[in-house]
Amino acid sequence: MRIGELARRTGSSERALRYYEEQHLLHPVRRPSGYREYAEADVRRVHSIRMLLAAGLGSAVIAEVLPCMTDNGEVLVPACAGLAPVLADERDRIDAAIEDLRGARRILDAIVQVAAEAEPTPEICAVS
Repeated sequence: MRIGELARRTGSSERALRYYEEQHLLHPVRRPSGYREYAEADVRRVHSIRMLLAAGLGSAVIAEVLPCMTDNGEVLVPACAGLAPVLADERDRIDAAIEDLRGARRILDAIVQVAAEAEPTPEICAVS
């Protein structure tokens, strides 16, 4: 199938599919005409890529773990020994990012509170 058909069947944009190829996540066959030709298995592969992206993994980590994953139809299942520590490290990275965002939210909440209680100073305020 060509890229447009794969995009339609996976809900991905053609641009995203080209990006996946650039990141070595997809490996379509190139026809003499230059067109990409995708296999039926690429539909499942794109779904797996999108699931791992939704889980917060970057394309470099996905390239590392995707060959060690199988799709049971509902969820991706690690199929290689030693994959758990890689996934746990990614989870820890996401947890740290969440904590950073919570800290930023606390600071912004404090600023919003002070701003809500402050008297406006029209001559220096350009925000409406």
